[in-house]
Amino acid sequence: MKIAWFGHVASARANGLVTYSREIINGLRRRGQHVTFFYHISRERGLGHIDHHAIRLGSFDILNRAMISSPRARQMIEQTIERENIQVAHISMSFSQLDFSLPEICHACGVPVIATLHFPYGPPETFWGSAARMLYRIYSGSLKNYDAVIVFSQAQRAMLVDYGVAPERVRVIPNGIDVNTYAPGNSNFKESAHASVLAAYIGRVDAEKNVGDFLSAWQKLDLPHDHRAVIVGSGTELSKLKRKFGDDHRIIFKGYVGDAAERIRILRAADIFVLPSAVEGLSLAMLEAMATGNAVIATDVGADAEALRGAGIVIDLDARAEQLPLALRTLIEYP
Repeated sequence: MKIAWFGHVASARANGLVTYSREIINGLRRRGQHVTFFYHISRERGLGHIDHHAIRLGSFDILNRAMISSPRARQMIEQTIERENIQVAHISMSFSQLDFSLPEICHACGVPVIATLHFPYGPPETFWGSAARMLYRIYSGSLKNYDAVIVFSQAQRAMLVDYGVAPERVRVIPNGIDVNTYAPGNSNFKESAHASVLAAYIGRVDAEKNVGDFLSAWQKLDLPHDHRAVIVGSGTELSKLKRKFGDDHRIIFKGYVGDAAERIRILRAADIFVLPSAVEGLSLAMLEAMATGNAVIATDVGADAEALRGAGIVIDLDARAEQLPLALRTLIEYP
């Protein structure tokens, strides 16, 4: 089958969207499918290898949050679909303003199109949860035009159906990971960090991720000097957190780590993985941590709690200031 995939590549703020595109495309190609990969990125840092079946669409980003495709993107897509005899298209949302016009483009070429919706969600009474639901409502009008929509949980599906997307078009397919790659194994990261206990966060360091709450809880416990917390990732909050917590030798800021092998080395060394987000979809970083043997603490948002129940500690988002130190203490004292 000939597939057009609209997705994401590594950048200075790589996230689960990047992993999703990379792993699914690699899996499809291993099965003999022909995949033409459409992507855009305005900065080449950390881009890595892009093969000859990839097409870069001109673009610029807005505050590292939204991507705007160039006016020539539509013509490039139409020409490629015709030239490559594409049979089906898939878009990993959010991609760009093309999220709203891709069904029209593909259907004009006689090609069905599928969307995977990666938008996070959380409790509607919170700021981030309310903002996420507004985004779902805005997108629901466009999603009605897709031949199928993939989401990660029944709660997401119910939300889209409530907003008018036909129930038969919405499929629940939870995120997955490569358990041969993400598995327990040897790591010397603890030794290099001089740590007897290691708690990790890997992901974007943005406001909705509440990384500062994790670090505040870590400090509140007044732990021994060899109990370390490591933050892997970059984002809008990183500089502020470094200023606030940078003098604490028990806290390590690794910044953006583009090498997957190095991230796996950190996960294999970690005892605890902490995800205190205000909103989530279904976190690939959390699933990777679970697969590598971490005990996980996560807030009850998105589909994370649904995946974690019985396999970690789920804390209430609104009570995280009280529950997070207790959860950390529990896993440190009773590993």
